Amino acid sequence: MYRIGLVVHTGRAEAVQAAETVRRWTAEHDMTCVDVDVWSKPRRHSKDEVSAVGQLDLVVTIGGDGTFLRGARLAIAADCPVMGVNVGRVGFLTDVRPEDVGAALDNVRAGIVRVEPRLTLTMRASRALSIPPGIESLLHYGRGPMLPPPPVRDGSPETVGWGVALDVTAVNDVVFEKLARDRQASMGVYLSSKLFATYSADALIVASPTGSTAYSFAAGGPVLSPYLDALIFTPVAPHMIFDRSILISAREVMAVRVLDGSSQVAVSVDGQLRGVLDPGDWIAVYAAARRVKLLRFNPDDFYDRLRGRFSLADAPAAVADDHGGAPLVYRPSDPLPPDLERLRQPPTEWAQLM
Repeated sequence: MYRIGLVVHTGRAEAVQAAETVRRWTAEHDMTCVDVDVWSKPRRHSKDEVSAVGQLDLVVTIGGDGTFLRGARLAIAADCPVMGVNVGRVGFLTDVRPEDVGAALDNVRAGIVRVEPRLTLTMRASRALSIPPGIESLLHYGRGPMLPPPPVRDGSPETVGWGVALDVTAVNDVVFEKLARDRQASMGVYLSSKLFATYSADALIVASPTGSTAYSFAAGGPVLSPYLDALIFTPVAPHMIFDRSILISAREVMAVRVLDGSSQVAVSVDGQLRGVLDPGDWIAVYAAARRVKLLRFNPDDFYDRLRGRFSLADAPAAVADDHGGAPLVYRPSDPLPPDLERLRQPPTEWAQLM
């Protein structure tokens, strides 16, 4: 490790101080620290950002989960791990406290760290994504002026085939959101190439296991272990009886087609607006070939993090019945029985990436 890319939320004083710690540490260890500006507009593609700063061996983000997501796409493009320092409000993705930055970097240098390769998402579409002028203001300030009826595009499979491969990677989710505030979006959802159902909803979310604790969770979706390979489909305020989330294999494909009579649909990737769909447009969401490699310093802490970050409380009736005090950890000290020895082996994906 000799080149570290630094992504900092400069609006937080604590983040700025932690960044100075990283710079001092790299100087003391004869390494290079490169500041990467991921906030400038217009936004550059992650490959362009990596090309501008040079090859990286590690990306360090200092901020909240939003800062981490911006840095994670750099790490994916550079094919290197990412370490998150938490100075945000939730910090579900970030693992290091500001006061522990130096010690964490020492552990990375010594190899005392775990790499978690997380599933990411990518897309193909009937056309390249674009953002019409003035659309962003409509998303932030209510309904705005009345929009003219959008044109209906020819999105038939005979015309567009497999579509355009979008060079976009999502760590958390891809969201299809209504653009007109006074009208829900109408979309057809296809699972493994077959129409599953048509939805009239505020939004449709396709999330990764990492993103299961983000927007999908807020919309009532399930929490998935980050070690599970799956895609989660969650509708937001659908105007129909069936409003459940659906889990599909990472080997399957979910596609969304905007119905001919629908209003326009905004497409967001990890919370960032990336395009607007017209009626007839479609996008298919796939598990991406490349994963994001998260650095973790505490063993098996996902469920502790889930309990702590969301302030989960025990059921009052269960607390009343817990006369002996439930142990905080249940892990027998005996050796693993022969039929459980397979649990010692990491998943294949881990073995390939670690």
